[in-house]
Amino acid sequence: MIGRPLNRPIRDWRRLRVWVIGASSGIGAGLAQALWARGARVAVSARRGDELAQLAAAHGTSALALPLDVTDAQAVQPALDRIVEAWGGVDLAVLCAGTHQPVRAWELEAGAARRLIDINLNGVIHCLPPLVARLLRQGGGGIAVVSSVAGYAGLPTSLVYGASKAALNNLAETLYLDLAPRGIGVYLVCPGFVKTPLTDRNEFPMPALISVEAAAQAMIRGFERGDFEIDFPKRFTRLLKCLRLLPYRWYFALVRRGTGL
Repeated sequence: MIGRPLNRPIRDWRRLRVWVIGASSGIGAGLAQALWARGARVAVSARRGDELAQLAAAHGTSALALPLDVTDAQAVQPALDRIVEAWGGVDLAVLCAGTHQPVRAWELEAGAARRLIDINLNGVIHCLPPLVARLLRQGGGGIAVVSSVAGYAGLPTSLVYGASKAALNNLAETLYLDLAPRGIGVYLVCPGFVKTPLTDRNEFPMPALISVEAAAQAMIRGFERGDFEIDFPKRFTRLLKCLRLLPYRWYFALVRRGTGL
């Protein structure tokens, strides 16, 4: 019904079992810290095991550090099994493993493009079969797909990155249509510019740049409201959504003027 949350709002994080994939730095690490502060149990995964261990060390039995390379489809199920063995299940999985490399059309290299797609898009797809099967067996839980406002429309330097995020937007929408009737929450997270090691690679002004901590708080508020799309900061995401409604002639001209690219 119009007006009702699209997902069941999360009222209390205490003892909830959350798996953050892509948590060694950036938004994932910030989200994990914010959730521990709210009393959640958080399993953190990424390729860099040493950083995961440091992140989890201060949180005792409320933390699990599970090294995972999302490009290895066979590695996801054993990691999930460890969470189930330790905590009996998972209530929310946040899929935010990803990478970014600014690319212009004349710099495009097929091998680098494949690697980016393998992490940003295939990495999410690799996580879905075991997660969906687990949540259906449990009869509840949720999956959050972390995309980007770069998936809304074409932007300079986002040649392959934006395409991978546009695919994630479509993927999350279809997941919702399939899983919501079965009691499984689905969230699409679309951050604007967040100060992380990845955005430090950008050589252009980043409007409405926010901190990792602010991004984590925005995500948590979205989960608590039961939103499907969690986009932030609104002053930037609303502008991009409005621009996307314009005819291409106007859209291209305004993006060129706004970015200088």
